[in-house]
Amino acid sequence: MALSPYLTFNGECEEAFAFYKSVFGGEYAAFQRYSDGPPDLGVGPEHGQRVMHVTLPVQDGVLMGSDAMPGQGDPIVHGGFALSYAPASREEADKVFGRLSDGGAIAMEMQDTFWNSYFGMCKDRFGVSWMVNLPLS
Repeated sequence: MALSPYLTFNGECEEAFAFYKSVFGGEYAAFQRYSDGPPDLGVGPEHGQRVMHVTLPVQDGVLMGSDAMPGQGDPIVHGGFALSYAPASREEADKVFGRLSDGGAIAMEMQDTFWNSYFGMCKDRFGVSWMVNLPLS
């Protein structure tokens, strides 16, 4: 069984996933807007361009997301979790960490740790927390 994170945004999903695509590469496996849905979906034209569903393969998993619709539930806040990315090399770790943290906030710079990993933590410009973890053994 594999876990696949699903991120929900307040209208920034397309921008966020374009950013993640630029960081991790690859192509979308799925990309649908609310305007692609059936007429009885009940989405007005002012929200039709919001993302209903997007899937981006990353390594052996997928990162998925959508935009919330205004007035349907609480505002989206990204907190209490982090996505962990396992790069293949220090060079990739530094590149991915640098891209993810650009415009965001660094909680822990990339560094060798006592638990034998090259590791760093940051929050991206969309408020999503990330851990970049390269085991050293």
